[in-house]
Amino acid sequence: MQQTALILATETPDDWWEVEALYDLCFAPGRSALSSYRLREGVNPIAALCLTARDRDGILAGAVRNWPVLVGGKDTVLLGPIAVHPTRQGEGVASLLMQRCLTDARDLGWSRLMLVGDAPYYRRFGFDRLKGVIMPPPTNPDRVLGVALSEGAWHGAQGAVTSVND
Repeated sequence: MQQTALILATETPDDWWEVEALYDLCFAPGRSALSSYRLREGVNPIAALCLTARDRDGILAGAVRNWPVLVGGKDTVLLGPIAVHPTRQGEGVASLLMQRCLTDARDLGWSRLMLVGDAPYYRRFGFDRLKGVIMPPPTNPDRVLGVALSEGAWHGAQGAVTSVND
């Protein structure tokens, strides 16, 4: 894996369209129909956990956004989407963004973080399958993953994942 110098920064309003274009490039055009997007409707992301990764020339290499949700009524961070420009994949951009999200979420006092993704990839960041945590359909339960940012954070956090607006 090639390591390239990147500048990680909190996403600003001026970054919004560029980040959206990256998400459009990296994900299917119907990405907003996914169940995780229903949880985000009408909810502001956690601004301090929305990050961009740019090279020294200011070119966007990757981005991640995080959202507040409830799991069984308990505050939880829903990570995603996380995207890396196709020309920058394999350089560790996603890993840098993920590590920074985990550190920043912990520093901000969040105790648990979840995402929908591939367990073999995310296991290296401490994520495991969340049994008893139910994302809106049609999410595959094997892809619902979580990590505790503090000891025992997932204890008693089970049930439906809902929007903070519900």
